[in-house]
Amino acid sequence: MTEGWAPDVLGAPFEQLTLPLSDDDEGAVVATLVRLMPRRSVREFFAGRPRPFADVDVLYVHGWSDYFFQTRLARFWVERGARFYALDLRKYGRSLRPGQTPGYIGDLTDYDADIAEALTAMGRRADGTGERRLVLFGHSTGGLTLSLWAARHPGAAAAIVLNSPWLEFQLSASVRQAITPVLDIHSRRRPLDLWPQVDGGFYARAQAEVADADDPVQVDLAWRPERSLPVHVGWMRAIVAGHAAVSKGLGISVPVCVLLSARSVAPTRWDDELTRADSVLVVDDIARAALKLGSSVTIERIDGALHDVFLSRREARAEAYERMGRWTTAMLSR
Repeated sequence: MTEGWAPDVLGAPFEQLTLPLSDDDEGAVVATLVRLMPRRSVREFFAGRPRPFADVDVLYVHGWSDYFFQTRLARFWVERGARFYALDLRKYGRSLRPGQTPGYIGDLTDYDADIAEALTAMGRRADGTGERRLVLFGHSTGGLTLSLWAARHPGAAAAIVLNSPWLEFQLSASVRQAITPVLDIHSRRRPLDLWPQVDGGFYARAQAEVADADDPVQVDLAWRPERSLPVHVGWMRAIVAGHAAVSKGLGISVPVCVLLSARSVAPTRWDDELTRADSVLVVDDIARAALKLGSSVTIERIDGALHDVFLSRREARAEAYERMGRWTTAMLSR
């Protein structure tokens, strides 16, 4: 049985709710929903002017080796009247339990259960429909997950915002197609075998280098380590299957905004350029793949942005918020 809302690790006024899911072969499975609700001042109440997103619910989903901690992002939405919710998916962050393989999933559609429980806790139907408008907001792998979910649930969302969504394999579509048969066979036999990867911790270092002392974010390194969580073959197969679905076209009918860095830099060694570029994805490939999402896609390229554009240095971050504000005002204002 779901317990009530409780104080969150981010501190008041953030709250969290544990969402029990069906057990798997590693035991009990949960997701965790975090919320920040808008509050109107006395002056605003008596002025009687509604905020532009007063009828909007936002559902945020994090990326790989990640969890929700972006308080600035939540404030952006609630200051405009929206209700902000963030979902720590099963086996990530607040939802990780002892004995579980961190972040592991064998099929991205399995997250439909996490999302359905979150939507129900938000006061919506499990398919996302409801009296209030829904905005889906995904970062990196979360952007891929929500794009696929939106394609399977037409009419649920009013708009989608994607922050550097992982829509294509870093080594090109041709490499993805070549390795898919190998992944299919290997993942059926030994899904928890490790996938080769090299992470020198440069992305975490870049975020630390550009951190804003006037408005800091606090990261739990147990939930978001400096070097990525181990990647497993079965998980990689699920991601590549998602990329293949995107490449065929998802047919999303609602407006989509994709925020990306202006360029990518390979993290082969430390260089200050890593503080001004995406060192995780090939952003030109992501921009091309984004055009397959649907019929109304806006791509915003942010000069100097990191992979998570909202964790970039102050100037790039301000530009990202300005562009997101402009787009959401145009698409969501009554």
